[in-house]
Amino acid sequence: MTVPPKKTRKPAWVIDKERARRASAAETVWLFGLHAVRDALANPARSRLRLVVTKNAADRLGDAIAASGMEPEIVDARVFDREVPLAPDSVHQGAAVEVRPLDWGRLADVAATGGEGSRPLIVALDRVTDPHNVGAILRSAEVFGARAVVATARHAAPETGALAKTASGALERQPYLRVVNLADALIELKAMGYVVLGLDGEGDATLPEALAELPGRAICLVLGAEGPGLRERTRETCDRVVRIPFAADFGSLNVSNAAAVALYAATQA
Repeated sequence: MTVPPKKTRKPAWVIDKERARRASAAETVWLFGLHAVRDALANPARSRLRLVVTKNAADRLGDAIAASGMEPEIVDARVFDREVPLAPDSVHQGAAVEVRPLDWGRLADVAATGGEGSRPLIVALDRVTDPHNVGAILRSAEVFGARAVVATARHAAPETGALAKTASGALERQPYLRVVNLADALIELKAMGYVVLGLDGEGDATLPEALAELPGRAICLVLGAEGPGLRERTRETCDRVVRIPFAADFGSLNVSNAAAVALYAATQA
């Protein structure tokens, strides 16, 4: 008699990864505001489930709705907040669309994209949880041609309506990748040829000084949350920790402003 082969149990990490993938596929997000909704409707990569608009918003989004092929649900402005599960202070302008989070693919693939002639840039965020900060950083990353903004799957701002509204459309076009372990992602980028520069007020050199020594090199700029800054392992993984020069000892910048300044400096060096 032939004995059937014994089934091999999957490792726990494989099971956890599959569960996370299924949970992510089931997750939906409500994007709101005329600009964010218009850009989501225009993005062919975006999986859209439900569109709720007032009559006024439907008129203003008419072309975008028609091009998307979605059938909008027209609701009275007075009951809009009861139809769509948004935070009470959400400035929705009578438009909201339920979507699935975007899948930008593997970090290595995104980091390798881009044309010749421009310095490859990536922004990595260490525990930056404020969606308004991340939205503003995505907007700056798009303006200055960064290939991706990278953050952790936990302890980082997820894709939300507030983030999308602050990003002013950049969420639909600028890759926002969530990774399990930031230090491992930085190591992967270093293996691809990226120089990883952590930003901290006590860096051993200024950012312009460091960039001047790296002409044409691919750069990953790492920014930490305001207050705690870079975690110890993140700092240790960086090739160098640098600072943005200030005119006075008490100078400091919001993390989204620091990202914009750093991205501009990297494109000019």
